[in-house]
Amino acid sequence: MAPDLMTTAGTGEAAPPAAGRSLISRFARWDVLVTALLIAVFLAGAAGSPDFANTGNLSFALGDLGEIALIALAMTLLVVAAEVDLSVASVLGLSSALLGALWDGGWPIETIIPVVVVVGAVCGLVNGLLVTRLGLPSLAVTIGTLALYRGLAYVVLGDKAVAEFPQAYTDLVTGDVPGTPIPYPVALFVLPAIVTGIVLHATGVGRALFAIGAQEEAAFFAGIRVKRIKLVLFVVAGTVAAFAGVVYTLRYGSARADNGFGVELAVIAAVLLGGVDFDGGKGTLGGVIAGVLLIGLLRNLLMLNDVATEIQSIVTGLLLIVSVLTPRLAAVLRQRRRAPSSPTPRSTEERNR
Repeated sequence: MAPDLMTTAGTGEAAPPAAGRSLISRFARWDVLVTALLIAVFLAGAAGSPDFANTGNLSFALGDLGEIALIALAMTLLVVAAEVDLSVASVLGLSSALLGALWDGGWPIETIIPVVVVVGAVCGLVNGLLVTRLGLPSLAVTIGTLALYRGLAYVVLGDKAVAEFPQAYTDLVTGDVPGTPIPYPVALFVLPAIVTGIVLHATGVGRALFAIGAQEEAAFFAGIRVKRIKLVLFVVAGTVAAFAGVVYTLRYGSARADNGFGVELAVIAAVLLGGVDFDGGKGTLGGVIAGVLLIGLLRNLLMLNDVATEIQSIVTGLLLIVSVLTPRLAAVLRQRRRAPSSPTPRSTEERNR
């Protein structure tokens, strides 16, 4: 029987052709839907606000996403492996405070930056050891270190702010690539994004991450060094967060212990909105990048319309809830459609045959 004349078992309805099902499933993918929503928001913003689509505003909006985008790369790898690091914003704040304290103490900036990045790696190492060696859940561990690292930031710098960093470095993170409207923070993001995409989707390491997220025990028995890989991921997350703290500090020209407060919410929202399953084992980096851009454009659009910061936080929180809830509802609906109908009870005579 031809495929387009086949009927769905037990329903008597014609089943869609295989090619049609493939096309539908491709466009129903969450990351594709997020990309479509990103385009819709851009078009709506361009139509509703005359300043939204101009080059200067878009350059500012992209530059404002630099730190979130960088941290989202490392967070994507962690969440695919069914782990999470909520301390990244506090590591950012600690690196900013340390940068300010050392600069105020007369250290050269060329020495400060490597020291700050190493401290971030140590913070990630502490998280990783607590999770992989003591078997503690990463959610609980990083909630604790979120408070710990932010407290250390205040110990290092207190409530004061340090400014007047070298002009060459501040220009590097606030200016545009010569001849283009592309901010330097975006250019800093491109190469790590390419490397992360290749690692995640085209190497054995990426396949191992998906295997760990899907079924950690099975991955272990398949010979994957689960604990070692997770430890490295936490170290990478801490290192990237510290580097993002350097970029953040130089971009705003001010080192403060409270820098980056709340950034972890935007990062997690972007990763989950991009289609990475919080339970691990699913997701694409392209979807995460679309999620980062979507959150950034929404924030920029709200700012252009003089919407309060508190409302912007509410919108981010709602996006986070939607990104977690929608895929689960879709999965429940798919399971219900695939569940076989209850068999018709047989008569006593049929059971006795």
